[in-house]
Amino acid sequence: MTLPRYRLRRWFLLSLLGMAAVVLLWRAVDQQIFETDFLQNEGQRRYLRVVEMPAHRGMITDRHGSPLAISTPVDSIWANPRVLSPDRRVLTPLAGMLGMKTDELRQLLARRSNRSFVYLRRRINPDLAEKVSRWVKEEGIRGVGLQREYRRFYPAGEVFAHVVGFTDVDDRGQEGIELAYDDWLRGIPGRKRVIRDGRARPVRDVESIRQPQPGKELTLSIDRRLQFLAYRELKRAVKQHRARSGSAVILDVRSGEVLAMVNQPAYNPNGSKSGPPGRFRNRAVTDVFEPGSTMKPFTVAAALETGRYRPDTRIDTRPGFLRVGRNRVRDHDNLGVIDVATVLQKSSNVGSSRIALDLTGEQLYRLYSGVGFGTAANIGFPGEASGQLTPWQRWARIDQATLSFGYGLSVNVLQLARAYAVLAADGVRRPVSLLRVGQPPEGERVMRPETARSVRTMLERVVAKGGTAPRAAVPGYRVAGKTGTVKKSIGGRYADDRYLALFVGMAPASDPRLVMAVVIDEPAGKKYYGGQVAAPVFSSVMAGALRLLNVAPDALGPEAVRLAGGVQ
Repeated sequence: MTLPRYRLRRWFLLSLLGMAAVVLLWRAVDQQIFETDFLQNEGQRRYLRVVEMPAHRGMITDRHGSPLAISTPVDSIWANPRVLSPDRRVLTPLAGMLGMKTDELRQLLARRSNRSFVYLRRRINPDLAEKVSRWVKEEGIRGVGLQREYRRFYPAGEVFAHVVGFTDVDDRGQEGIELAYDDWLRGIPGRKRVIRDGRARPVRDVESIRQPQPGKELTLSIDRRLQFLAYRELKRAVKQHRARSGSAVILDVRSGEVLAMVNQPAYNPNGSKSGPPGRFRNRAVTDVFEPGSTMKPFTVAAALETGRYRPDTRIDTRPGFLRVGRNRVRDHDNLGVIDVATVLQKSSNVGSSRIALDLTGEQLYRLYSGVGFGTAANIGFPGEASGQLTPWQRWARIDQATLSFGYGLSVNVLQLARAYAVLAADGVRRPVSLLRVGQPPEGERVMRPETARSVRTMLERVVAKGGTAPRAAVPGYRVAGKTGTVKKSIGGRYADDRYLALFVGMAPASDPRLVMAVVIDEPAGKKYYGGQVAAPVFSSVMAGALRLLNVAPDALGPEAVRLAGGVQ
């Protein structure tokens, strides 16, 4: 009886072993043939990984090639929350190096515990990168590594801040040119497949999937030398007069290029981006204001265009005020009967109003809009304001009068400079550009050359002795320009103690090369007139700019010749 039982058990065991062998054989066949792709993918997923290769952002330069924004390679610290030990002995020294609290770091890792990658610090300095790398190697820390990225650096700092702008931590443009030309400047990251070790660190490159494509370089029209000069003088004036803010723009008359654009207060694009709202705003293109008496040259130009007025045409400004309906336009003094040139020289509101009211609204509007008021300069800058110029069909007589001396419309500093560039270019309006221009555009004629030259000649009297801006004079050069002192509108009413001080001018007046507009917002103290506050800024900057550009003097009198001859 024992033998059959033994045989039964033997066959049972052999059957089990046979079945196991069949199962194992089938499993081997299944994995080797039917599940090959799946298993290979699973294996590769554990040691192969596709990583991005960062591409550096395009460089921004001034017109002469000096770098204004460059990208430099730096490291970022990352962690794998699934691998990094939560032990305080690991997290405490790491948090100390990162400038964090241990609990803060632990909470960050806990919130990202379902991920295998999280940034701890982006774009750190080389010293910290070296310190963290050495600590990881010496202590054998798993789950912490460094990744190469690019960091944006601005060599000129706050001098170019409002023009160039800045990028965020992901290298995307946030303000200024960086934002306006983000697609042009931004590079396309590359991709490559690498082999990782047990600590998820790349140890060998396998193949390149796509090479990184760097961003394109961008050349601005700004001249770095003129920008520094304008920034220095504007900052000095704002501080000296305890003003709220200030802006200045320099244009090249021949090409329409912006050679300098500065604002105060400024900020450092390399530093913290926290602070009061609005400090990143490029006031020269985003903020609008009433231009005041700087509008009068265009009222006079509209009159000259009709052919009924000449520089010596007499205008009766007596008794120092003019009734327009129920309103009254005043002068600072009773100037009596004066000619058109003196209307500009003495900045007569009454004289300007009488001229404007003798013209049709359409004649005034045609010239105002022709020089660019009411339309944006379209330089592609984020937040650029177009200003406001109401259509002439909606003007009342008082509107026509006040518009003639710069109340009832709004402009920005760039628009004001562009309008004066029309006078400087013999009546031709050229497109304004923040990028360097290869071939100067021909532009559009908006007034007769004779009109523009006559207005320029009259504006020279403003800067001469007896005018409102003798402090705008530049030794050795003829200067033409106009002051403005504007009461600010606060809550729908004009304040008696808040002003804008303006000066816009050009040099050399015989054949203008540069136009500069200066606006100082709310100067404090006894000096608040444009001729006292803004004109000296123009003089200092223009004197240096003309020398830097080697523009020949056009007002070399006997005294200048004597000094040039080296007489002690």
